[in-house]
Amino acid sequence: MDKTDIPGTFNAGATLGPVNKTNMTRIWNKHKQTNTPLKRKVFVGMSGGVDSSVTAGILRGQGYHVVGVHLRCWNIDGCADQDAEDARRAAETLGIPFYVFDYEKEYKERVVDYMVSEYKAGRTPNPDVMCNNQIKFGLFFEKARKLGADFIATGHYVSLKNKKLYSAKDKDKDQSYFLWTLTQKQLAHCLFPLGNLIKKTQVRALAKKFKLPNASKKDSQGICFLGQVNLPDFLGNFIPDKKGKILNTVGKTLGTHKGAHHFTIGQRRGLGVGGFKEPQYVTQKDIKKNTITLAPATNTDFDSKKIELASVNLISGSTISAKVFARIRYRQPLFKATLKKSGTKYFLISDKPEKFVAVGQSAVFYDAKGQMLGGGVINSTK
Repeated sequence: MDKTDIPGTFNAGATLGPVNKTNMTRIWNKHKQTNTPLKRKVFVGMSGGVDSSVTAGILRGQGYHVVGVHLRCWNIDGCADQDAEDARRAAETLGIPFYVFDYEKEYKERVVDYMVSEYKAGRTPNPDVMCNNQIKFGLFFEKARKLGADFIATGHYVSLKNKKLYSAKDKDKDQSYFLWTLTQKQLAHCLFPLGNLIKKTQVRALAKKFKLPNASKKDSQGICFLGQVNLPDFLGNFIPDKKGKILNTVGKTLGTHKGAHHFTIGQRRGLGVGGFKEPQYVTQKDIKKNTITLAPATNTDFDSKKIELASVNLISGSTISAKVFARIRYRQPLFKATLKKSGTKYFLISDKPEKFVAVGQSAVFYDAKGQMLGGGVINSTK
């Protein structure tokens, strides 16, 4: 331990002001005078939901000095205010210090603007991956460490063993897909108690045991900063609607749409056309021509076997050219593939052609034991 430990001398549940070096020196001297043992300190990102609140409760019970931190991010419908209050009340119930870190500006620039620009370019971004990379394990991680945290923790369902990431025990809740950008440096100072220990049903039970006020709060769905606003309406504020054609695989016009940027490869609902014998999916979109192409799942013309990746991160830091198990969508069943490097480029080559590969989405890969090896952004398909 070092002298940046923050003991429980602050009022639990209060929103604290900045922690500075003067306060750290004073606290360290107090510990030396009283010979008080120092606990390993962990800053827990508390969203206001039950998962992160239970995370804080578990770590407190394991003997860590826990500090709750709510990350105030950009939001368009005001629900973030209630989330911050829920997080504060949970921290107060647990008897731990509580901070609010304001990242509204950074979130807007690094996550929201990124998402909009990707949709403009006809790609399908993953804002959750970018939020983890830039905000939770970027700005929050760095600030927590500067303030003396030995670890940061979040309510992600993922297992961590010896700086290696594995799928969570609860496969229905596994969130490793969103964490492929993490590095060995970050993992050395991260804790994910939910994925290592318990299933979702047990989280609710622990929340009641801890008497948390948000024990029955519903899980959030969809893109967090949108709240109750749907994605097409949100994008309409940044990308003007432009009437275009909906085509079938031979170029016949089936209907019209308000902009190809509103659709993603593999989309089935909200297409605005009907009357087909088989369900139709978006299999292709052309941003320049402003068209989308529909086909049933039985159509194999647009299936892909070779996927080029960009921004590849290998969690172990070493180059991999091996058989892997991969997924290109969250909760998609893993498929067998080979990860290869050719020059400076990485390719994921599936054993069998894959359907609905969306450029801009994340592809992640694991070994046979469930260890996440890394991931990348889908750049092109063949």
